[in-house]
Formats: sequence, structure tokens, C-alpha cells
Amino acid sequence: MSSSLIKHVVIAGGGSAGWLSAALIAAEHPAQKDGIGLKITLIESPEVPAIGVGEGTWPSMRTTLNKIGIKESDFIRECDASFKQGSRFNGWVDGGVRDYYFHPFSLPEGYGDADLITAWQRHNSHTAFAELVSYQPHLCLYGKAPKQRVTPEYAGVANYGYHLDATKLGLFLRKHCIEHLGVEYVSDHIVAVNAHDNGDIASLQTKQHGAISGDLFIDCTGMQSLLLGKHFEVEFQSQKHILFNDSALAVQVPYAQEDSPIASQTSSTAQHSGWIWDIGLPTRRGIGHVYSSAHCSDEQAEQTLRDYIARDGGPKEIAVPRKLAFEPGYRKQFWHRNCVAIGLSAGFIEPLEASALALVELAAALVSEQMPVDRDTMEFAAKRFNATFTYRWERVIDFLKLHYVLTKRSDSDFWRDNCRAESIPDSLRELLTHWRHYSPSRHDFPRIEELFPAASYQYILYGMGFQTESIARRADTTQRTSSYFREAAAMTSKMLAALPENRELIQHIVQHGSHRV
Repeated sequence: MSSSLIKHVVIAGGGSAGWLSAALIAAEHPAQKDGIGLKITLIESPEVPAIGVGEGTWPSMRTTLNKIGIKESDFIRECDASFKQGSRFNGWVDGGVRDYYFHPFSLPEGYGDADLITAWQRHNSHTAFAELVSYQPHLCLYGKAPKQRVTPEYAGVANYGYHLDATKLGLFLRKHCIEHLGVEYVSDHIVAVNAHDNGDIASLQTKQHGAISGDLFIDCTGMQSLLLGKHFEVEFQSQKHILFNDSALAVQVPYAQEDSPIASQTSSTAQHSGWIWDIGLPTRRGIGHVYSSAHCSDEQAEQTLRDYIARDGGPKEIAVPRKLAFEPGYRKQFWHRNCVAIGLSAGFIEPLEASALALVELAAALVSEQMPVDRDTMEFAAKRFNATFTYRWERVIDFLKLHYVLTKRSDSDFWRDNCRAESIPDSLRELLTHWRHYSPSRHDFPRIEELFPAASYQYILYGMGFQTESIARRADTTQRTSSYFREAAAMTSKMLAALPENRELIQHIVQHGSHRV
């Protein structure tokens, strides 16, 4: 086959995945009058509503938004966004009243420089690990913002991501892509996929605009996976034997008062057969129950959700929760021929730890950075992309499963089944054996761009009460580790005194904008 230059990228589907992909590619490959750059066309069906429940991001979203030319203050206003500094897990260990721990976004003080784990377990185990080594759990406990009013846009005293309205994010990105990045927008429904004789996609057939041809097609059609799944029939690899949750009920709940505090973290509260997320936006809370349909009926799940909202001071009457069903898993390949899937069309596990939008960012960025010049070089780009994202999906599964396998709960089949050996991936089982004597380190996760660094595994392991019995082979660093613990405590006192509350800073940004250098 003769090589042809990649000049036109067609994105099937909008929403967060489609518009983030369009923005990242268009920002790095702007079309120019002399023909250099790429033409980006996005086809979004007016007949298919966006799912709109991915309301949590990682700190990487700050880099993404800045890269595509969006002001943080505009983003906060238009997407009803608030600051997220990590996750709080309630009831995951034993379900007791005092059962909670944090996975903050900031690294432990002294991370990588001292044996914090041994010193904590031997001398400071009466204090929660994350609260000893990091100031950030304390900022969350007191509802503090991650920066001051004078801190420049996208900068932070503490590391942070966002909570946001996913539907508003898609609309906001659409407007920005069309008005500032030159993305061609087609509002139409795709009715067929037309192929070249060699098997590549030639064009997408639409109801109103006919056939829209392209050189590279990005499938952002959600769980339908119209291009990669239905057209190319790339195998979907279910992970339900490892992670059982396959359903969610989501609802939006108003605050008791307009000036109610906005949580600085996602709260994940364990339930009989799953868990409940609780996300605070400036104007409302997003609450949802993620559960296993094999362990719980829809009626039981809804009652659990309603009971949680009532206990937490929510309104007596709430809207009918929206039901979402999904098969946990991912595609055997993500890039096949001249088609690459990004977002739900590539796969989905569950919203625990908010990896969905982060995977979209990483996938779109890699496509943009490694954009093939012509059809001949596409095979190598696809091979590299598939290897990278197979690894990343495997690490997501290991990390999410880690939250379940360390529980001491035995009050339901759901928790007991999650601890059964046959449901634990071999890769995770090997690491858990290793971590009995060595705490998680960079040697366990060798890639430069790991989804979850070793520090994240430490926060979960030791938040869940895991014990590492270190062999006394290393020099005693008690004095050095103590200095890091004192440094974390000093930083905590300093930040609690200096930082505004989450709602206070958000209101200031909405009214006056952010400080810019």
C-alpha cells in the first residue's frame, strides 16, 4: 500500500473524551493556510446524550487545561468546578465509626529519602500514616483550599485537581475548540462506517452531512464503541472476575445552605455491596452508589443511597437516581489500523480513584505527541500506544483491587468475595508478598509516567492497616525520619493558618478571577 500523509483527524463522539482529544491535538497541531498542521473534525450526535458523571480529575488536568489555552478562572466559573486534594475512604477497613484514611495528592515529606514506613510502624503507629507524613489530609479535614488568593492560576501551595460538572465541561470545551482552536464541528448522527479496500476506515456516514472522510479516526463514542468495537470487532476483555462492581446510581443533591462548606476531597464510603461517592461542587453535591449487581439488587442499592443522603443531612426528597450499567474491562487493542479509541470506547472499570478522565488525558496527549506523519508510520505508533495502554489498564486494575483485598470486613459476600485468592491478579499478589518486607518503592513501578506512583500504594496499604516487617539491614534513620515528621507537622500548622476555606477561594475566583503573573 502506498503511503499517504495524515492530514485530517476525525473524532467520532463529543463529551469530555471527544473534546479533550480535539483540544489537545488541535493545540499542538494547529491547521495553517499553507497546509501544515492538521484538520480536526469532531462529529457529535444530537441524539446521544453524554453520560456526564465523571466529576473528579487528577492534578494532571491543570497541565491539560493550561496547555490548550484555558484560563483557570473561566474553567471554574463555567464548569461549576471546585478544588480536589485527594480522596477520603470511610469504612473500608472494618466499617467502624473511626474507620477512615486519606489518599492525598501530595507526596509524603521525605518521600524517597528516608524509610518513613519503618519509623512510622515502630514509633508512630498511633497516628494515621497519611496524617503523619503529609499536611494535606489536615487541609481536607478542615475544608481548606490548596492555595491563596494571590497564588497564580494553575499553581498551588498544595497539589490539587478538580471536581466539576462533566456535562458543563463538555460544552465548555466544545466552545473553546470551535472558537479558539479551529476545530470543525459537525452536529450529526453517524449511521455507518465506510471502509477502504485495504480495511482502513475511509469515512463516517452521517444522516445530514453525508460521508465525512479522514486519515485517522478517533473513537470517542462511549460504551457503544462504534468504530473500534462494533466496526472492527476488537475484543473486549472483561475484568468482572477481579472487580465486581458493574452498576451505579447517581443523583445531584442541593446543599442544606448556600454557604455550606465544600469538601476538599472525594469521599468514598464503603457499603454492604459497594461504595458511595460524595463530591462537592460550588452549587451542589454529586452523590452516587457504585455496586455489584451480583451482590445487590437495584432496589437495595437505591435504598442504601437514600439512607446515606438522609444520614448526611440531605433533603428528605431527592430526584430519581440515574442508573448506569457497565461491564468492567478494556479492549484487547486500543489502536487498530487507522482507528484509536479514547475514553469509554477503550474501556471502563469503575469511578474509584477517578482514573477515567486521567486516562483520556494521557491517551489524547500520546496520540498528539506521537502523531504519525503518514500511514506507513502509523503501525509503529499503534504498536507503541497499545503496549503503553495495556500496561496502564493493568496497573489501574491492580491499584483499584488493592482497596478491596486488604479489608477486614466480612459482613457481606461482596467483601468476602473480594478477598478470595482467585479474584486477585497474580501481579498484585506478587507485590503484596514483596511488600511484607519492603515498602512500595520506585523499583516496583519502573516507568517514567506511572499512573499511580509508589506513594499512592503506600497511602492505601498503610491506610488499610497493612504491615511491612522490614528486615533490619539498612542504617537506622530514626533521626532523619523524625525530622520529616516534624516538618510535615510544621507545614500543617503553617498552611492551616494561611489558607482560606475552599468555598471562600472559589467565590473569590468566580467574582474577581484568579491572580495571573
